[in-house]
Amino acid sequence: MRTCKEISTLVSESLDRELSLRERMAMRVHLMMCSLCRTYSRQIGQLRSILQGAAKAEPPPEPLPEEVRQRIRQRLSDESR
Repeated sequence: MRTCKEISTLVSESLDRELSLRERMAMRVHLMMCSLCRTYSRQIGQLRSILQGAAKAEPPPEPLPEEVRQRIRQRLSDESR
């Protein structure tokens, strides 16, 4: 039987590539018996869904103009003295 460390790696890899039949079976058997790895698998799946939704929901913010950056730097510098 594979270790929890090996299974957590497989769970993560399964998000990026198709696992072999042997890997999928090993993962399923382990997940049936290990509640901690089941929790990890569920959480990593939820995290991926949240991040994918966030990436689709809003465009990235526009960068701050350089003059605004300079004012922020100056205020931070003034406050740190």
